[in-house]
Amino acid sequence: MLGRMTSRADADSGRPDGSAGKDAAEGRPAAPPRPSRPADPKPRSRRAPAGAAVLRPEVTEAIRAAVFEELAAVGYARMSIEGIARRAGVGKTAVYRRWRSKLHLVLDLVSALAVQGLPAPDTGSLEADLRLLYEVTSRALRHPVAGQILPDLQAEAARNPEIAEALQKALREGQQSVTRGIVAAARTRGEIRASADESLALDLISGPLYWRAVVAREPKLPKHYLPSLARATAGALKAL
Repeated sequence: MLGRMTSRADADSGRPDGSAGKDAAEGRPAAPPRPSRPADPKPRSRRAPAGAAVLRPEVTEAIRAAVFEELAAVGYARMSIEGIARRAGVGKTAVYRRWRSKLHLVLDLVSALAVQGLPAPDTGSLEADLRLLYEVTSRALRHPVAGQILPDLQAEAARNPEIAEALQKALREGQQSVTRGIVAAARTRGEIRASADESLALDLISGPLYWRAVVAREPKLPKHYLPSLARATAGALKAL
């Protein structure tokens, strides 16, 4: 009996044990197997998900400009994403799509300044190079926005190590690229020694103006101050 039950079950299930399937038992020919669908030789590329955010460059630039204006108007401590978005004419979501917080936003902007250094002047004279550099830097530091932002960020840097590191990198690296160009040109002309210390040269070149603008906060310079500063600095560099 067990053998019969096994044979019957095999026949109903159509298993390939030599017995006929159900269609053959009922007198109908078995249905031919379906042909398999050929594989697509070229895999389809996946489409970008619908609704993916596209960051428009003009919106990003509007937000960056608004940050500088907001920093100058209210300072870092009182600055908010809401105020930045309002000033830029965008929603808060547009800001958060680009930066996680106002800290990351300011760090990004300050860090970007490090790669926006001025081209090194090459007038053919060390003193003239320094005078041109001082004139351009002085105009930038006298700008009302810069006059408000730099002291505020310096104060915030004393409380926030991340801002301190980013600010130091921006100010120092931006000036280093200019200073190296001035020093290299002066060496080529034989105006300063090849062994002159570039780090000390950076302090001599950059220190006076930043002291007046950021520390002493004296935006108005005495008459003939820049030519005198260029002459004195050139003499100091030649003595290195």
